[in-house]
Amino acid sequence: MKFLVSLVIFSIFLSGFATAQTLIQDSCKKAFAKDPQLTYEFCVKSLTEDPQSKAATTLEGLVLASTNNAMAKFTNMKGVVQQDIKDKRYADIVGVLRLCLGFYDDANDDLKTALANVKSHDYEGANINLSAALDVSGNCEDAFKEDKKKSPITTENDILYKKVLIPLAFTNML
Repeated sequence: MKFLVSLVIFSIFLSGFATAQTLIQDSCKKAFAKDPQLTYEFCVKSLTEDPQSKAATTLEGLVLASTNNAMAKFTNMKGVVQQDIKDKRYADIVGVLRLCLGFYDDANDDLKTALANVKSHDYEGANINLSAALDVSGNCEDAFKEDKKKSPITTENDILYKKVLIPLAFTNML
């Protein structure tokens, strides 16, 4: 009898995992079809590595999870840039790095507002705030170009862009 109960519980757990996987794959496929800037593989990988995304049961849940994921990436990026500011190799670009830190703070504020928008079903507002956060990594890279300096964080900024593109694409599907 215990075996049967364990088997039923395991089946329910497995079914929930399969549903989350299907939701992630289907949502990424639809988002990629509408926005080719978003790569299907990056979308699926990013979401399947995130426990909150794997627990999502709706597209709105994926928007919330992927927005939180993007916020975490911006917070992580702030730490990287703060370390770069202390690194003597980057003494000639400290001003630009500090500018990027400000951009990252703005992005986190935009993402927090987007979360509140989604929770209140204001998808247009979420779209506006996600779009503002999407611009941040490009603004940072543009600051390096304007200063005629090479950015040491281009790869990370590209990832930030893609991380924000996911909830933005999903919000456009709601």
